[in-house]
Amino acid sequence: MTRYHQPWLHDLEIAVLGNVTALSDRLGDMGVPGAGLYVDDRRVLSLCNLTVDGEPPTWVASASGGSVTQIATLLRSHGDEGPDPTVELHRVRELVDQGLHERIVVTSHASDPVGAQLNLLLASDGVDIAVVKGGGEGQPVPVTLVDGALVWQEERHDIQVRSESGSPVAQGHSALWTWDVVVAQGETITLEWTVAVSRREEISFGANAGYDLVDWSGVSVDCDDARVKPLIDRSLLDLRGLLMTDPQAPQDVFTAAGTPWYLTLFGRDSLWAARFMLPFGTDLAGGTLRALARRQGTRSNALTAEGPGKILHEVRRAAYVDPVSHLSLPPVYFGSVDATPLWIQLLHDAWRWGLEESTVRDLRLNLLAALGWMRAQADRGDGLLSYLDESGSGLDNQGWKDSGDSMRRRDGSIAPAPIALVETQAYAVSAACAAAHLLEGVWGEDGDAWREWAEELSDRIRERFWVSDADVRHLAMAIDGEGRRVDGVGSNMGHVLGTGVLNEAEARRTTHVLTRPDMLGSGGIGTLSRDNPAYNPVGYHTGSVWTHDNAIAALGLGRDGFAAEAAQVLKALVGVGSSVDNRWPELYGGELLMGKPVPYPASCRPQAWAAASAGALVEVALGLAADAPHRTLHLSPIAPAPFGAMRVAGLRVGQTPVRVEVNAVGEVVDVDAPGLDVIVR
Repeated sequence: MTRYHQPWLHDLEIAVLGNVTALSDRLGDMGVPGAGLYVDDRRVLSLCNLTVDGEPPTWVASASGGSVTQIATLLRSHGDEGPDPTVELHRVRELVDQGLHERIVVTSHASDPVGAQLNLLLASDGVDIAVVKGGGEGQPVPVTLVDGALVWQEERHDIQVRSESGSPVAQGHSALWTWDVVVAQGETITLEWTVAVSRREEISFGANAGYDLVDWSGVSVDCDDARVKPLIDRSLLDLRGLLMTDPQAPQDVFTAAGTPWYLTLFGRDSLWAARFMLPFGTDLAGGTLRALARRQGTRSNALTAEGPGKILHEVRRAAYVDPVSHLSLPPVYFGSVDATPLWIQLLHDAWRWGLEESTVRDLRLNLLAALGWMRAQADRGDGLLSYLDESGSGLDNQGWKDSGDSMRRRDGSIAPAPIALVETQAYAVSAACAAAHLLEGVWGEDGDAWREWAEELSDRIRERFWVSDADVRHLAMAIDGEGRRVDGVGSNMGHVLGTGVLNEAEARRTTHVLTRPDMLGSGGIGTLSRDNPAYNPVGYHTGSVWTHDNAIAALGLGRDGFAAEAAQVLKALVGVGSSVDNRWPELYGGELLMGKPVPYPASCRPQAWAAASAGALVEVALGLAADAPHRTLHLSPIAPAPFGAMRVAGLRVGQTPVRVEVNAVGEVVDVDAPGLDVIVR
């Protein structure tokens, strides 16, 4: 029997610009599993290999950031003989709207002119991203030569490759573009080629790149610890590449979840990314809230997991069918138990950071519908918000740990559905309190009913989720379908911190368990305790470390007053980020190898909530809390400062730009916040 393998991405160069993403090996070639140029979740180029006189160049260095990949190679078979190579070949690939532009730059330092033939071999298979992710392959699409351009037509797109020089040849299912060059000593020759992709017809979710709709150009973070600045800069660059526009309202922007597997609107992922980035402005939050509100559930449907008032899980351009796992999701899928409370929470938090009140008011009916779904879900779930895939083809687990084996008991066994996650209950408590603030602060209505609802749910968490028969009392991951606590120690409890659910003693106990050596290592907080029999350092949710998971825990630790522990988590994240070319992956292995994280090979890079963790890092380090309606900003920096003196510009409270400087001791030494009342604790 054929065994299919999901392609590994950890050693690929990856660039992204909205709905366009390019994955190549370190030479810039496409042909290895998973590589290709993708547009709208279709692989429009499956082969792109460059040779020089029949040989591949020799790799020297490569790097990617946002929409750009750069490759440095040498032509060791050309030029002068001797130990030093004398002919360089660089590839500079930049993604553009609906396509790609590449420059091939040949420079000679050889004594005599160097002649060479460059051949670019190209093919397209038009295969869907789900097939690629499942380890499957597509069939090559025929290519034709039309008016000097190579042309492919796959089911959804027309693809054209052009160059102003060289000569193309169509060869059935592949094509060759050839350039003959002669390069004199000290001379540089640049060859350019482009890919232009057009949709053959309107697609169900025709989101385009939104890189120019959010301005983070003024953001600057400088620390004594020199690792922080390049990590923040790269994260913002990658986030710009992940920005997409809502096809129903192109002025609204959100972050796609991650490339290549999740390059679309995901409720949970896009909400967390927008939440993390609030210190740098509310444009992303506003676009994300509106995009999800437009698609809010209106009816009950078991196949799509839709419910009245529910916020969706993901939107695709077509049905998503994994040929290996047989996961089958409709184009609009609502299988997320936590996106709805997270939407409510983001609406509140964005309002506090200065989202225009008119925008908040416009979303009133969506807020009430989301609250209605939350209450109804708790009423049908024995007072708790739980999930169960009723379609038989959807996600078994519908929290952020959505793999089928993520819910582990202390003995390593997998807990049965339906599942009521501890973090979902905490999100709901926090969301209900946030809604009460909104109702009172924006509409002048009484919010006490939702505070009472939150208090009752907090009591149920306290009664049902604490595990008392373990070596250390701790919060269970969930309540399972048998009514039992899922008593494995996992990172879920970190999401409960800072939500208002825990009293001081409970928060201290949770912090202690979360930061024990079996959970918090040099690379961060793991998803599952090392003491659990099911622990697997490269298991998706059974021992790996997720960047955003740690960012959420750091926010909660900071809010609940555990500054030293929050600093530990932040330092772990910076250590990891700086060791992986300043590009936080979606997740990575739970154990380090000579101080560096072992890759989770199929991890998305970049991934929105991983890159957006840059905003959470700044928020926690400075102890930021905004109250734009009252023109107030609170500062409570971690002391001592985890990265030495820190200077941050580009913060925003509403339309007010803010600059903060903290010394190495953790004291605020300078603040520029015109018109704001700044309170330093």
